[in-house]
Amino acid sequence: MAWRILSRILVLILLSLTALGQNPELSKTVQEFISVQASKVVLTHVRIIDGTGAPAVEDQNIVIESGKITAIEKGADIVAAKGTTVLDLREYTVIPGIVGMHNHLFYITRPNLDSRRHFDPPVLVPQMTFSAPRLYLAGGVTTMRTTGSVETYADLNLKHDIDAGKLPGPHIDVTGPYLEGSTSYFIQMPHLTSADDARQTVEYWAGQGVTSFKAYMNITRAELKAAIDAAHKRGIKVTGHLCSVTYKEAAELGIDDLEHGFFVNTQLDTDKKPDLCSQSAGEETLARMDPNSAEAKDLIDTLVSHHVAVTSTLPVFEGDAGGGRPPLRQQALDAMTPQAREDFFLVRQRPASAPAPKIDRAMLWKHDLELEHAFVSAGGLLLSGPDPTGRGDVLPGFGDQRGIELLVEAGFSPVEAIKIATLNGAIYLGRDKQIGSVTSGKNADLVVIKGDPSKQISDIENVEIVFKDGVGYDSRKLLESVRGRYGQY
Repeated sequence: MAWRILSRILVLILLSLTALGQNPELSKTVQEFISVQASKVVLTHVRIIDGTGAPAVEDQNIVIESGKITAIEKGADIVAAKGTTVLDLREYTVIPGIVGMHNHLFYITRPNLDSRRHFDPPVLVPQMTFSAPRLYLAGGVTTMRTTGSVETYADLNLKHDIDAGKLPGPHIDVTGPYLEGSTSYFIQMPHLTSADDARQTVEYWAGQGVTSFKAYMNITRAELKAAIDAAHKRGIKVTGHLCSVTYKEAAELGIDDLEHGFFVNTQLDTDKKPDLCSQSAGEETLARMDPNSAEAKDLIDTLVSHHVAVTSTLPVFEGDAGGGRPPLRQQALDAMTPQAREDFFLVRQRPASAPAPKIDRAMLWKHDLELEHAFVSAGGLLLSGPDPTGRGDVLPGFGDQRGIELLVEAGFSPVEAIKIATLNGAIYLGRDKQIGSVTSGKNADLVVIKGDPSKQISDIENVEIVFKDGVGYDSRKLLESVRGRYGQY
């Protein structure tokens, strides 16, 4: 009990320091990756994409003091005074720190995976508590939601150590253990037994410090309703990767967010039964839901009127989209262990003996992109996160960048895509007064990019410096520190 009280006091102190624009003392482990740290930093002659969806603004100076953006001015040469660091950033762009809204701190392993995609049970999800936070920060992610935790105490303790300056990584919104029904694909997930069990689970983990919850594929409507009500009493939001509950049902129950775009809505699946996941897990619905159909318009109207956000996770589905997709970047391959790289190629290739898909994957991809765009056009809040667990060619950080690129493929302009991945996430988390846009008075959570992603979105990959609370981290050094480790720890 004494430890819990002391821990809460420390958290309150850290929150107070953050509110005052002060950072805790950073450990030697963290200092190793810092390239810019001064009482005052001026980024000169930089292009700004501010995260609001507005056009890029050329030749600006950004002034950072005590972890905050204190001024944005017309570009000018500055003579560095004592205690001031000046960076000449001609040909560079600054965007807000990415707010990753479907991010994880674990990796999926399939024991004895072979070229036929056969593997032995059980599927396991070991923690990537060392490598994932560094990969996120290197990729420009300054705030992330775990969106379902397996080792929740580890995630809570990691958040504490990052906030205390002991370890490098983004600010973390810790999601509680998955709210799963009686069965699950993953052996490490807990299983709810009743609506009362769902309520008690939410109450317990809210007391431990988690700040969001995620419902999973086999939860019942009664369990989901109990979890939502218990969370909302504490000002905590609930998202869901659903199957047993349809999108419309979840919206009417009061859920706050739905994961994976429109890929996992099951309302039109022919074998769908109440409170049970269907065989296609939503593929049939997506195939049947033409974006211009009455069903699609009714669903989007329901989501918007109930203020339900949708999280786009396009990178995790890209491998099935067809159309000559680009190979995984060499930097991402370099981050993996040899075994993880081998598994990556085994999962990526389609065995010759595998039957042809029953549903055209290219059509599913097209429908989802169009539905996500229609949802935003109707006034919906679209978020972004790649679901990086090693499945679907997706790694932390790299996947967050790729998600922005794929939003452009979905029809959003580059600056709109960047807004979805930054300010929209901050709005959902209720932190848009502190983060999410390049605005004077906000936290100096910024990403310095070589090039101009407003004209060529692939430049989003050229991250060189990531400022978190006004401290600049060297992206290259962070990546090098986890080289060959993702998939191990």
